[in-house]
Amino acid sequence: MRLTTTTMITVDGVMQGLGAPDEDRRGGFERGGWQAPLWDGEAGAFLDQVYERADAFLFGRRTYEIFAGSWGTWADPGDSPIWTALNSRPKYVASTTLTEARWADTTVLSGDLAAAVGELKASRGGELQVHGSGVLIRWLLGNQLVDQITLLVCPVVVGQGTRLFPDTGPDLALELVESRSTRRGVTIQIYRPTGRPRYETAKLPSEH
Repeated sequence: MRLTTTTMITVDGVMQGLGAPDEDRRGGFERGGWQAPLWDGEAGAFLDQVYERADAFLFGRRTYEIFAGSWGTWADPGDSPIWTALNSRPKYVASTTLTEARWADTTVLSGDLAAAVGELKASRGGELQVHGSGVLIRWLLGNQLVDQITLLVCPVVVGQGTRLFPDTGPDLALELVESRSTRRGVTIQIYRPTGRPRYETAKLPSEH
């Protein structure tokens, strides 16, 4: 399976507490709920398509518990590709402390995570999707396990909160696969990691 990540972030890279003011107040974060005012039907339709093509999901523990307590408890609305995908396809959660998964069709990966993810990727075709799960995404990127990165960049700067990419971390060269924006200015950017970047000295205009 291809391992893909999908993350909603602000222009300054924050991914914390996007869904509601009280969703995630860790570290004194007070500016949650920044996504809703900027979301539109076009962005929603894109996200529906992402979930529809998923063959399985991989979560970090915190995102898993948020999803299990929401999507995992809501009744089938009958018209939600996201609900259908999350409640009908296998789910894997990376955790060394989670002992009981309350959401059906969930497997806890608690041993050698790199080996477990490698086995999942090699087991069959399709797409293994990671949504949210910032700590997990950073670890997957550091271990060269991500095949595609999708960023939905919302046109807002919140000025605080946990960022997808930390101040220090692995460096990545990226190939832009697709880029477009919605009517409300959400920019959808799809990248393919291509190894480490090249570092060179910039040339003066006369040297070009």
